[in-house]
Amino acid sequence: MVFFFSIYVSYHDFLNYYQGYVDKVEVKETGGKTLWINARHFRPFLTTGGLSGHFRLELDDAGQFRSLTRAQ
Repeated sequence: MVFFFSIYVSYHDFLNYYQGYVDKVEVKETGGKTLWINARHFRPFLTTGGLSGHFRLELDDAGQFRSLTRAQ
């Protein structure tokens, strides 16, 4: 399964993950479904400007995480 979504989270707001207050990020994929993604998967994309962009999430047939990449 493949999902596409856009996201913006400020660096300050993402600190809640590092401080242990949250562990999931809620996004709406382009088809309208709400997805909860473990915040650790976004760590490679976090900058001092925050987390932003259009992403591609791939899950296996059982709905388990396979990959998260920045969409072109």
